[in-house]
Amino acid sequence: MSSVSLDPTHLVLTLSCPDRPGIVHAVAGLLAEHGGNITESQQFGDPLSGLFFMRVQVTAATPRAELEASFAPVARQFEMEWSLDVVGRPVRTLVMGSTAAHCLNDLAFRQRSENLPIELVAVVSNHTALRPLAEFYDIPFHHVPVTSATKAQAEARLLELVEELDVELVVLARYMQILSDDLCRTLAGRVINIHHSFLPSFKGARPYAQAHERGVKLIGATAHYVTGDLDEGPIIEQDVERVDHSRHVEDLVALGQDVERRALARAVRWHAEHRVLLDGHRTIVFR
Repeated sequence: MSSVSLDPTHLVLTLSCPDRPGIVHAVAGLLAEHGGNITESQQFGDPLSGLFFMRVQVTAATPRAELEASFAPVARQFEMEWSLDVVGRPVRTLVMGSTAAHCLNDLAFRQRSENLPIELVAVVSNHTALRPLAEFYDIPFHHVPVTSATKAQAEARLLELVEELDVELVVLARYMQILSDDLCRTLAGRVINIHHSFLPSFKGARPYAQAHERGVKLIGATAHYVTGDLDEGPIIEQDVERVDHSRHVEDLVALGQDVERRALARAVRWHAEHRVLLDGHRTIVFR
């Protein structure tokens, strides 16, 4: 794992609330009162939902706990949902996979080489194929088999690990099991999934072969938050790659895996950097 130097005075504030005059003034004024110097600021008012969203990075002279206490009255006044964290703090992340290794390998490599702000605390899989990769990156591996008869026990074990390891984010890195509605509700806003773009046109086995037979010209991937509606949670990121008739099925698979890696890595980074805010069934992404 690469070392990351964190400045406890460099903080990131995110918030959402009903849109009304005076929000930016109140936030900036409070930060100024506490010796804050804003280093990055983005905001968006959604006319469809009537909500206002804001992300601010600030170098503060006031300790984080004190600033949180001071900000609470402003948050109540404007009915805000908000968080305050240290910029770049690695988010404790559990990755779930089955047999495909490309997404897990990419996240682990980016964490080491690119300072992707996550701490991979566990790999959970319903198979053992990913164990050597997890061991290579020195990530604890947990084999949790899943059958129709043991699904409830498997999900209970997952929740135990989430609790024991203080997990903040769960990433489904080509985990080929459907999570129950109860689990999705329990971990709402904390689970990111990646899937190829061929749904719902090409379902079931060998979707790339089906797509090749139909002569698709675009392949892609979608990274989204997980909800009880299968593959229909709020979208964080999408990516595509153009192909033509000269490509073989194996080419489509390789390109598809690369697109999945890119889209998932960006979604995880943006989530970990507090750049993604939920707006109903949509997301606001401050890149």
